[in-house]
Amino acid sequence: MKLGFISFAHMHAYAYADIVKQHPKAELTAVWDSDSSRGEAAAHQYGADFYSELDELLASDVDAVIVCSENTNHKRHVLKAAKQKKHILCEKPIATEVDDAIDMIKACAENNVTLQVAYPVRFIPAIQEAKEMIDAGEIGDVIAVNATNHGLMPGGWFVEKALSGGGSATDHIVHIMDTLRWMFDEEASTVYAEFDTRFYDIDMEDCGSVMLEMDSGMIVSIDPSWSRPKTYPTWGNVTMRFIGTEGTLDVDAFKQHSLYYNDKAGNISEQPWADDMNEQLMNDFLDCVMTGRKPFITGEDGLRTLEVVKGAYEADQLKKPVTIHRT
Repeated sequence: MKLGFISFAHMHAYAYADIVKQHPKAELTAVWDSDSSRGEAAAHQYGADFYSELDELLASDVDAVIVCSENTNHKRHVLKAAKQKKHILCEKPIATEVDDAIDMIKACAENNVTLQVAYPVRFIPAIQEAKEMIDAGEIGDVIAVNATNHGLMPGGWFVEKALSGGGSATDHIVHIMDTLRWMFDEEASTVYAEFDTRFYDIDMEDCGSVMLEMDSGMIVSIDPSWSRPKTYPTWGNVTMRFIGTEGTLDVDAFKQHSLYYNDKAGNISEQPWADDMNEQLMNDFLDCVMTGRKPFITGEDGLRTLEVVKGAYEADQLKKPVTIHRT
């Protein structure tokens, strides 16, 4: 199975490419990037052909593409790939506008190609075990969830609204919401949020707090802030506290790691030893393309999480709770 990469703008592209290079049934054969120097370097690193024109890559014999371009370019790249009958794994968020996400889903359906959205948190062993415990009723009915998805401020195009569509709220709410939707098989109904810029001199939010009510009445709080210091040993965290009628369950999704004290580099870093969530995501995408089955994480999943993000921004502007608009 031959794969092409549409941009290495997002840092996750390198992790995905590393996994593809090691996969026994996949081959990274093509790279396109609007930044030719970045694209050429990635193509050389992974032994792939670099295409200066995206249409030429899509006219090649690649079976699928991985879209890791800037958020606002996802729609354009997915529509082009779908038109050329290429299966697609799209980095999150699926898009920056709800209408764009709908157009992307329709285009992939009309061209009978897979559209999977990159939400790897579902694949974390601790998250999957927590779901099993909750499904088994071990903490009774879950009435509230307190969650964080903190991170380092990524800089670059992530803090250019014309390319990212938003700051930390756009970047991090989606991971938590996708995980909760999958765990509880329900949607968010109302949201209240407040965002601010308190850590960095940037033109978008770098911190905030989100409060949601799910259809069942379960209350969810999310802190999606870029609040980790530059010296933090990893990019961020995912934590969840599930409050049930018969118990409380705490999950630290990346707790399974060793600390590496690296005097030569002058830093400390977390070295995870749990199953690689990105590898599980990539394996699922490759398998659903090869077998024709429905992906574990669909375009519709991407749309639903984006609707929550847009609702949170609206609530922040209005300073009152709003109903989440579902299309």
